[in-house]
Amino acid sequence: MTARDDQKEKRRQEILLAGLGLFIQKGYSGTTIKDIANAVGMSVGLLFHYFASKEELFVELVKLGIEGPMSTMQPTQMEPLAFFEATAEQILSYIQSDPFVAKMFVLMNQAYYSEDVPERVKEMMQGFDVHTPTAMLIQQGQVNGTIREGDPMALTVAFWGAIQGIAETIAMYSVLPCPEASWIVAIIKK
Repeated sequence: MTARDDQKEKRRQEILLAGLGLFIQKGYSGTTIKDIANAVGMSVGLLFHYFASKEELFVELVKLGIEGPMSTMQPTQMEPLAFFEATAEQILSYIQSDPFVAKMFVLMNQAYYSEDVPERVKEMMQGFDVHTPTAMLIQQGQVNGTIREGDPMALTVAFWGAIQGIAETIAMYSVLPCPEASWIVAIIKK
């Protein structure tokens, strides 16, 4: 990659970060392309060299928000409880070290519930399901005796709900301490 390519990628990341902050603060319809351009110190025309529209930028952020969790839930040979321990540790570590990650949880919540997001985003969110593969892993852990008894989907909701809540809280109050991953895993551990 050339220095020019590096610089272009750096600017693209700056635009994504600025867009993320504005979208979670002002909502999709309340954020203008001019707001985003001003936040990164560039003209609207130059910003269009990176993203053709506000919708394209928002869609790119939502794609990132879907790809992260879905890549985590790929089939694994790990023992289920060890998988949940490693996953919780990794996600909480990212939340603590990179404000972008915590803010993505807020954005994804808004993308799911907001009526003013683009139709493409609504369609993307309909296919976003970490709960089903998580429940399957929980069932495996129940069979091998490492995960507590109970409705696997309800345990899934408890696990991801705890992580979602922590991420949103850290996004709002970055000075607060982040809970330990073991506390989250204790929700599902036998």
